[in-house]
Amino acid sequence: MNEKPYLEQATEIIASGGWVMIPLFLLGLLAFYVAARLFLYFRRGNFRKTSIEQCEDWVKDADHAKGQVGEIIRYSQDGIDSLDDIQDRFAEIRTAEVPRLNQNITMLTILVNAAPLLGLLGTVLGMLRTFYGISLGGSESTTNIVASGIHEALITTQMGLCLAIPGYFITYFLRQKIIDFEGFLVRLESITLQEFRGKVTS
Repeated sequence: MNEKPYLEQATEIIASGGWVMIPLFLLGLLAFYVAARLFLYFRRGNFRKTSIEQCEDWVKDADHAKGQVGEIIRYSQDGIDSLDDIQDRFAEIRTAEVPRLNQNITMLTILVNAAPLLGLLGTVLGMLRTFYGISLGGSESTTNIVASGIHEALITTQMGLCLAIPGYFITYFLRQKIIDFEGFLVRLESITLQEFRGKVTS
């Protein structure tokens, strides 16, 4: 007996869960997209891979600085006349980057929190369908209605939990990445100020 293709199986599962499975599926795709964007941002940023020693060397010679860290270093040093200019540049970087990252995290948190609620809605609708089938009596069609109602209730609950449980861990991990990024900017600003303290007038 030939097994059905995975796409066909997935389509049947979504259809068997009722209309609630459609927003759940779309919610999962959107959450994956937001999380993937954040992962790619931090992967390209090379913040974690850049040691303090490298930062010190790159601050001294910005031309050799690489990646997004190098862009930050060059921007923080371009045309500065005072230490206040350096602080202003880093404040601009934080203002430009951190709120945008936090907005993405907030969006991801909302999506993850909505998943089990949508699953619960599917559970309630499935149970209502089950009770409706029970109220009709004991015919074969009634048994099918009861079975499909229970299936709908369970599949939507399962889908909501499958989205929410890993989503909570991913959201926590990405929040820590943002905290690490903010700490990295503070350290880089301190290194830059120390390097230029004797070169520019406050």
